[in-house]
Amino acid sequence: MTTAIQENLLKLHSKLNRMSELVLEAVNESVDSLLDKDVEKAKRIKKGDKQINSIRWEIEEDCINLIATQQPVASDLRELIALLYIITELERIGDYAAGIAKLTIVMGDEPHIKPLIDIPRMRDIAVEMIESSMEAYIDKDERAARAIHIQDDAIDDLYKQVNRELISFMIENPSTITRCTYLVWIAHNIERMGDRVTNICERIIYLATGERADDL
Repeated sequence: MTTAIQENLLKLHSKLNRMSELVLEAVNESVDSLLDKDVEKAKRIKKGDKQINSIRWEIEEDCINLIATQQPVASDLRELIALLYIITELERIGDYAAGIAKLTIVMGDEPHIKPLIDIPRMRDIAVEMIESSMEAYIDKDERAARAIHIQDDAIDDLYKQVNRELISFMIENPSTITRCTYLVWIAHNIERMGDRVTNICERIIYLATGERADDL
């Protein structure tokens, strides 16, 4: 029999799905705007962050009301707490995408110092991690969550590679320091996205097993 709490959880999952779609769109397009030097697209991404934040607060309010009125226990309560945690992490990922958009606006139509290859690769891995983590949450799939977090190592490796390369550019040609610094910040934003998804995976593991996974 479907309980009122379970019916409400399904509605919350639908809202979470909408929020994650917007976050994924922002992450994808923030890097696209950088690659294309598309300032107008970057402005739309920055403005769209408000919608992500709005859905986050809506879900949070729904969760609090559900806890207050339905007094869920055991797995239902654990799922609501996990959901509150996950929307916070997603909202921060949206902030990182908006941060990339802001830097793209600052750089304007300045030429790239080189073809950008590793930053889009970092973005692609981050997007895959976000998509997979949302599926793992809905399925309460511990094994999938453990597998997803391993991808963060690939993002970290690319981040180090980007840093090394940009530092070389700055040493060889000090006139590139400002542009290289912006790119380092952009790469850092994507690296933090991977960390946030890892946090989500830890919460999914706790939801599925009741065991903490702080060592991911």
